[in-house]
Amino acid sequence: MLILEILVVLAAIFIGARFGGIGIGYAGGFGVLILCLFFGLEPGSIPIDVILIIASVIAAIAAMQVAGGLDYMVKVAEGILRRNPKHITYLAPTVTYFMTILAGTGHTAYSTLPVIAEVAKEQGIRPSRPLGVAVVASQIAITASPISAALVFLSGILEPLGVGYIEILAVCIPTTFAACMITAFVSNFLGKELVDDKVYQERLEKGLVKLRGETKIEIKKGAKLSVGIFITTIFAVVTYATLISKKVGVIADPSLPRNAAIMVFMLACASLIVWACKVDTGKILNASTFKSGMSACICVLGVAWLGTTFVGAHIGEIKEFASTLLNQYPWMLALTLFFASMLLYSQGATTKALMPAALALGVDPVTAVASFAAVSALFVLPTYPTLLAAVEMDDTGSTRIGKFVFNHPFMIPGVIAITLSVIFGFILGGMIL
Repeated sequence: MLILEILVVLAAIFIGARFGGIGIGYAGGFGVLILCLFFGLEPGSIPIDVILIIASVIAAIAAMQVAGGLDYMVKVAEGILRRNPKHITYLAPTVTYFMTILAGTGHTAYSTLPVIAEVAKEQGIRPSRPLGVAVVASQIAITASPISAALVFLSGILEPLGVGYIEILAVCIPTTFAACMITAFVSNFLGKELVDDKVYQERLEKGLVKLRGETKIEIKKGAKLSVGIFITTIFAVVTYATLISKKVGVIADPSLPRNAAIMVFMLACASLIVWACKVDTGKILNASTFKSGMSACICVLGVAWLGTTFVGAHIGEIKEFASTLLNQYPWMLALTLFFASMLLYSQGATTKALMPAALALGVDPVTAVASFAAVSALFVLPTYPTLLAAVEMDDTGSTRIGKFVFNHPFMIPGVIAITLSVIFGFILGGMIL
């Protein structure tokens, strides 16, 4: 029976990956149905907090987008990239990393990818180099964002073990950013130089490569204000989480717990943006960030529920098999998270599905935090939206998916960045936690 249940889980994930987008959430829910009706398993816990945090954060981001805030952020990012074009391989991941840190979602990278590709072309730099590491940075930054559902959930399950929200940020932000910058350095040597690339030369001869120049973006009147409100809210969230933490203890018995605080702070942020920037709320429902965010909610619901249903039913066997292994080789947790996330397609879903089980097996908090970056292996299968967008944005053909599927320009940067993040996490985590 166990083997059949594993096959159901894998089949649901595989079919969902084939569906693409929101389809993986659909297939995950269908997998739960089969496990419960045909195998008699009890439904696992639904990741309610993770879903609601994603929904509330996306609500605020979508309001900011309609107010013109994202356009303003892209304009600022383009200015940074164009002022230092020769350093595009370092600046591109820096921009996508910090945009994700602020927004709590990697989907903000979409808007900067065309700029990265254009600036690289103008400098004769192979666009796959900055694009590859920029996409990877936007995914890994989720594990360092103070408002990402994945990090908030991790901090919630580690707090009873004496590791707070601020300590996790103190480890994750410097380790992941340092890893991305070292990866950017390595990326400068990946692939042929653009002028030596046969695909680029062929596309150039056919007139398929064009230089578009600086992007013309009209900045709306309330754009800057919406960004200011959003960033202020993020600082308010971090400050409040610090004040209510057990180690700081300024607010000893908070009436508003951290997860609920993030939700209401973000909804309040959206309210202020709508009011102050005179946003038409009807347009928010059609914003690209809102659509992608709601899709992410369904994906997390389906696949995380599938994971908790299976793990909850077999936690005894899993403990018996894995506890000794993880105690002897703690880095195996990172490897497990890596392969799980490449199938689950969500940092939040992977964290929700596997981290509680890992802690139940006796994994120590340092190992959990150090391995956390490994939930970002969404780049392995070349079907993730930001990855596909980067391929589409590069008309030189340098950012292309190879014949063997896995030989694409995101694989090496992704593996390097996650490996370094985990190594640095063990070092810094051992000092701080």
